[in-house]
Amino acid sequence: MKICIIGTGYVGLVAGTCFAESGNDVICVDVDEAKIEGLKQGVIPIYEPGLKELVVRNFGEGRLSFTTDLAAAVKASLINFIAVGTPPGEDGSADLQYVLDVARVIGRNMESFKIVVDKSTVPVGTADKVRGVVKEELEKRGRDIEFDVVSNPEFMKEGAAIDDFMKPDRVVIGTDNVRTAEIMKELYSPFMRKTNRLIIMDIRSAEMTKYAANAMLATKISFMNQIANLCDRMGADVSAVREGIGSDSRIGYDFLFPGVGYGGSCFPKDVKALVKTAEENDYDFMLLKAVEAVNERQKLVLTDKITGCLGDCSTQSLKGKTIAIWGLSFKPRTDDMREAPSVVIIHRLLELGAKVAAHDPEAINEARKIFGERIIYSNNQYEILKGADALAIVTEWNEYRTPDFDRIKTLLNRPLIFDGRNLYEPSRIKEAGFEYLPIGRNGKHFSTAS
Repeated sequence: MKICIIGTGYVGLVAGTCFAESGNDVICVDVDEAKIEGLKQGVIPIYEPGLKELVVRNFGEGRLSFTTDLAAAVKASLINFIAVGTPPGEDGSADLQYVLDVARVIGRNMESFKIVVDKSTVPVGTADKVRGVVKEELEKRGRDIEFDVVSNPEFMKEGAAIDDFMKPDRVVIGTDNVRTAEIMKELYSPFMRKTNRLIIMDIRSAEMTKYAANAMLATKISFMNQIANLCDRMGADVSAVREGIGSDSRIGYDFLFPGVGYGGSCFPKDVKALVKTAEENDYDFMLLKAVEAVNERQKLVLTDKITGCLGDCSTQSLKGKTIAIWGLSFKPRTDDMREAPSVVIIHRLLELGAKVAAHDPEAINEARKIFGERIIYSNNQYEILKGADALAIVTEWNEYRTPDFDRIKTLLNRPLIFDGRNLYEPSRIKEAGFEYLPIGRNGKHFSTAS
């Protein structure tokens, strides 16, 4: 099929590349000329395992192309995916200006039947707005050309996006048009070879499904973080609690790992947008407001532990202290730092007067855009430990799961680890001679002095 992907951000680039990998002719469009030229040279603007190889191969074999000419791409394609950003406005609502701008260009340039697909995460009712804008542009031209609008939300996880797209849990298609539904089924058929996971529903239900899924996952994370905080106070072990409740098939183990809160491009934005959508429909979504508040507070739990242990008794100042940070991205296997807990944690440490030295396998360049030279960076996870007063673990990269503890102890001024992701067994760390402060693990300060 002839496909146009508008927007070469995370969703658009992965989707376009995977469609090309399954044999379609795909044109990826972006207004950023430098990004488009870079993609033609094999320069991938995001870190996603396996993506570069697929882009280079499909580009080289002619199935995948990149351009800034949206008008020409629309004319050449049957299916036009809108995959541009929908950043949150000041009130938390999704900003649809880029989505609707693309819809206008489609309406101005289409010459034959088109399927316009909302791939961006958009509020319920967006498809109606897109349809209205396209129709308005056609009327201005005095043209009566058939088109259809589809909601096709994405469910990819950063760090596993290729597998998620090629072997999806489900594909949701929102349309009321039987012919369009069949075309979309054909498009996704290569990804349904083992099991048919394609779900057809009405457009508004499809739009709601994306928000509902992310809101549920965010709720599980915030719920477990509050359980972990309560475990800290009551002497319980959150890992044991997780095992106990996760074994219930109605609950499951996924998204029950406690830590320093969720981040990234989806959960924070989508929770805000759904709360705002509820307000616009005269409904107070109290539960999601609480989820959001819990998550913001959770990002400071680790700094509270640090100041409680290392801060000046009267002022909580960390002046003169150096904290080494392992992990900057909001989760492993990505360089994405949007809404990352590390950003809040580091800003707070700097406010309290601490020096910060940080390591991350992929996100250092992104961190420089945020912190500049206010913190120290290193591509070596051990280098930043030399002379530091403590190590704080913020992101659960595999590189941090089985480190050289003997080496860590010789480099730190004090064998002290604040673990925001509960990577280690407390008894093992205690035996290694460390003071260990995880989140929700027996509520104890594991110290060699105890």
